[in-house]
Amino acid sequence: MPGKVVQFKNIGVVTFSKNRRSKNIKISVKPDKSVLVSFPFYCSSKEVLSFVQNNEEWIWQQQRKMESRRNKFDVNSEIKTKLHRIKFILGENYNIETKKDTIQITVTNFNSDKTQEYIEDILTQIYRFEAKKLLPQKLTELAEKYNFKFQKVTIRNNKRNWGSCSSKNNISLNLQMMKLPDNLIDYILLHELVHTEIKNHGEKFWKKLNSITNNKARELAKQVKQYSTYTL
Repeated sequence: MPGKVVQFKNIGVVTFSKNRRSKNIKISVKPDKSVLVSFPFYCSSKEVLSFVQNNEEWIWQQQRKMESRRNKFDVNSEIKTKLHRIKFILGENYNIETKKDTIQITVTNFNSDKTQEYIEDILTQIYRFEAKKLLPQKLTELAEKYNFKFQKVTIRNNKRNWGSCSSKNNISLNLQMMKLPDNLIDYILLHELVHTEIKNHGEKFWKKLNSITNNKARELAKQVKQYSTYTL
């Protein structure tokens, strides 16, 4: 059912997409609460539909989380990132003002979808700036500390994973990582660095990752799963 759209009673519209690179059926919920499902080419339509139906409760919970995040910004909101303090005020025009490490965002109406999207776009730009400034340096430090070698690093706004390592040892990192605690950022970086030597998630991979995370690799992996790449 490549590109097929199905309306479910409890969760709304679900878009199905066949992906030859997928090894498993994957469900992702976007900020607008729409649902995307990618699946391997060998999965039958019946199998994919059954998978979604069996996970309707989880999807519904994610949609509620997305809904609660909408309209979260108001005149009393303040966000502290790794490098900035972001404040929101109400004014006659949309405007952005930067003073040292403080960014002031002025909007005309906090209740409109336009304003929420405007703010989210600005936050993405801020996180991208911080990611490019901090992540490559941190990755290099960890690589030198644990004797890993990688080719180049890119920063992307990826909605599917926190990072990846190519066959040529090029590492891609998700700018959304900047919203995570520092220890989980380090874990993701180490995870991708281990992939420069071990390309799968077998026993050898976890043994290596454990050796450089004080035997906390599985625990840290569980903590990362508690966060969404959509989290603001």
